[in-house]
Amino acid sequence: MFHHVLNISDFTKSDLDYILSVAGNIAKNPARYREVAKGKILATLFFEPSTRTRLSFESAMLRLGGGVIGFSDMSASATAKGETMEDTSRTVSCYCDVMSVRHPVPFSPHKMSAVATVPVINAGDGANEHPTQTITDLVTISQRFKRLHNLTIGLCGDLKYGRTVHSLIKMLSRYKGNRFILISPDALKMPREIIDMLDGENINYETTESLDDAIPALDILYMTRVQRERFDDKSEYERLKDFYILDREKLSLAKRDMIVLHPLPRVDEISTDVDTDERAWYFKQAQYGVYARMALIISLLGLKDLMGDDTLYIKPVSDYGKKIPNVS
Repeated sequence: MFHHVLNISDFTKSDLDYILSVAGNIAKNPARYREVAKGKILATLFFEPSTRTRLSFESAMLRLGGGVIGFSDMSASATAKGETMEDTSRTVSCYCDVMSVRHPVPFSPHKMSAVATVPVINAGDGANEHPTQTITDLVTISQRFKRLHNLTIGLCGDLKYGRTVHSLIKMLSRYKGNRFILISPDALKMPREIIDMLDGENINYETTESLDDAIPALDILYMTRVQRERFDDKSEYERLKDFYILDREKLSLAKRDMIVLHPLPRVDEISTDVDTDERAWYFKQAQYGVYARMALIISLLGLKDLMGDDTLYIKPVSDYGKKIPNVS
């Protein structure tokens, strides 16, 4: 049976630790992996515009020696002619070995995976989840701190629509001793189901509107942009878009070993004068995203390291992605 990457919660801790280990090996010597996926093809089906995620997937497959096909927006696909997502999935499965799917409607990659004959990777489905961004974030954090536990994480900005923070908090909640500070205006606060999860599992968290008050305690500050595309009321977007701006002055309140992460793209929420600070890790985060996606592709396809090191033999991760939710 093929496996898919649909929800971050599908990963067990051992699955995740394995992927992080493989990504770490790749980060140490990416050149060793340049022939691992030779002859394999990745299809990138992006029904919604993307720069970083799509190019990161394509870079990952090309760096593994494979090929890439696909499209970068819905108008370039047969769905513009009325083809169903399921038929697109069935057809593209004939052309590739693995596909990554981004779609503005939640659970669309799940529907496609139900009929696909190759692994499907959710590259972001509306405001629901972005599991490979979370893997990227965890690879970055583990590379910086050498652990994923006993950290204080500030999630700042659009916590309502920000699928990256939804996925990240779910995974970091699994590690002991982590504390979350949820920094947002009331209109963009964390969804109730995430708060219920934190309460139900007795996770240490607090909420605040003040970035200045929160930042001195943080090990990680995860900034997010206010997403124009998620707002029906554009005046509400205009009111909230510059609610938080991280600049040198605010950063001076932080610990010297704190890091700033951001899933990108940024708009105005991080001033460019922060970019040269050693705590600015968001472009390193983008690089680790390539290694994270290389590790996922290797694992999903059950590929073997062609450089001859048996300790790097990659077995498909266990049973994540088998269950398809009942979505209409």
